[in-house]
Amino acid sequence: MSKDRKNISELARKLGLSAAQLYKWRKESEDFGVGSFPGNGNVKQTPEQERISALEKKLKDSELELEILFTYYPNLDKKEKITQEIL
Repeated sequence: MSKDRKNISELARKLGLSAAQLYKWRKESEDFGVGSFPGNGNVKQTPEQERISALEKKLKDSELELEILFTYYPNLDKKEKITQEIL
């Protein structure tokens, strides 16, 4: 999209949008790149935020796996020691 104000205003008129909306979309595109318009209620995230979310999910899944392990094998002693060795 052109950075020229006249072109944006003209484009907005042609599309039936406000120039402010086009400026907002351009800013989002600059801030979030490919993830600017995820649609379907997905949250916009920077690549760093996406990585953090993925790592948090992985940690949560690992914690659940450990909980299941200790639930089905109650004779395992020293949960903390085993957990620390795994992590």
